Amino acid sequence: MAIINRKLTNVFKCLIIANLAAVGLLSPSASAFAQTDGFPPLTPAEMATYADLATLAERSDLVIRAEIRRQTVVRPERAPGLAPGFARLYIEARTQALLSGSNAVGESLAYLVDVPLNDRGRPERLKDRVMLLFADAVPGRRGSIQLTGKYAQLDYSPALEARVRPILSALVARDAPPVVTGIRDALAVTGTLTGESETQIFLETQDQSPVSLTVLRRPGQPAVWGVSWGEIIDSSARSPQPRTLQWYRLACALPERLPSSANLAREPATRRLADRDYAFVVQQLGQCERQITEVF
Repeated sequence: MAIINRKLTNVFKCLIIANLAAVGLLSPSASAFAQTDGFPPLTPAEMATYADLATLAERSDLVIRAEIRRQTVVRPERAPGLAPGFARLYIEARTQALLSGSNAVGESLAYLVDVPLNDRGRPERLKDRVMLLFADAVPGRRGSIQLTGKYAQLDYSPALEARVRPILSALVARDAPPVVTGIRDALAVTGTLTGESETQIFLETQDQSPVSLTVLRRPGQPAVWGVSWGEIIDSSARSPQPRTLQWYRLACALPERLPSSANLAREPATRRLADRDYAFVVQQLGQCERQITEVF
């Protein structure tokens, strides 16, 4: 019961801190790992959202479970770009498992990581701790890797691995959704009945794959929308489930509002309809929440 109460308290604590950060009373770095009410702060692994993990997985060639065997503090003069209150560590680790990656990794790994200093001005002791690493191989340096983000070293737990593995599988699946980069066109048309309409929104993708959204309105029925991942526009297509790669591709890429230049409707009424239907899709998708990653 004590563990459950701590988790619930941390959840409410994060909500309060996030609200303070939103109005500028706390900096993002302070809000992420602040300690209040005597409870230990949440770790980056505990804070990570689906969008964070998908972002780390997508930008990394390797995802590795490793045990830290040795840490050495890098002198500040040899650590360019080191943030105040942090230390740069040279880590030697032992590979436990390669969760993702086409490049072979050896038993021994070496990498640099920036970690916060404790109250005594020292970095935390990491020896013997198991970490989940999101990294790229360093060309020409066997056994050396480079982390792909500020919080690309996460404290390992079976629960964290269980969250990451479906993302890794989805990214390499044959039917993996393409990366959405923007909106190409949008067109709304009204039907013969009052309140009947259909809006189609065509998206831009990184590999030029066709992706389209369809919003249908029928008299006396709630609006429905779906996404078609291919050439065929399927009017029966449904919206993606939250916290899936399909959801991530849309929620974390679509702009907040429909660009005026993409709206092909000529009449003011149908232009407003396209704007309203797009806003409906964005609202239904919900926020792309990030706690430990940033969009480059």
